[in-house]
Amino acid sequence: QVRLVESGGGLVQAAGSLRLSCAASGRIFSINAMGWYRQAPGKQRELVAAITGGSSTNYVDSVKGRFTISRDNARNTVYLQMNSLKPEDTAVYYCNAVGVLTTTRHSDYWGQGTQVTVSS
Repeated sequence: QVRLVESGGGLVQAAGSLRLSCAASGRIFSINAMGWYRQAPGKQRELVAAITGGSSTNYVDSVKGRFTISRDNARNTVYLQMNSLKPEDTAVYYCNAVGVLTTTRHSDYWGQGTQVTVSS
């Protein structure tokens, strides 16, 4: 059984910083890519940032220069450092793992979500 457990969300003032973490647990051999999505009230879920096993990254335009995604392959953990936060970054942030290879299957997984609230 693979689980993604997120941490690090919370309430912060505009221009502040937060660091999200997501650890994948289970009998995992490898993970192709990991990423962060977010969903604000009344809006569709959007990809914020993603990183491959080879550390190639991509970001949605609205967070470029402010957010940094990184990954610890040995710990199956992905991080999202969020700086210069804006009220429009307020959303539930979800961790995603793509191409998770275990002893029994090859599949994608989602975390339960962590709330990030940025006050103005």
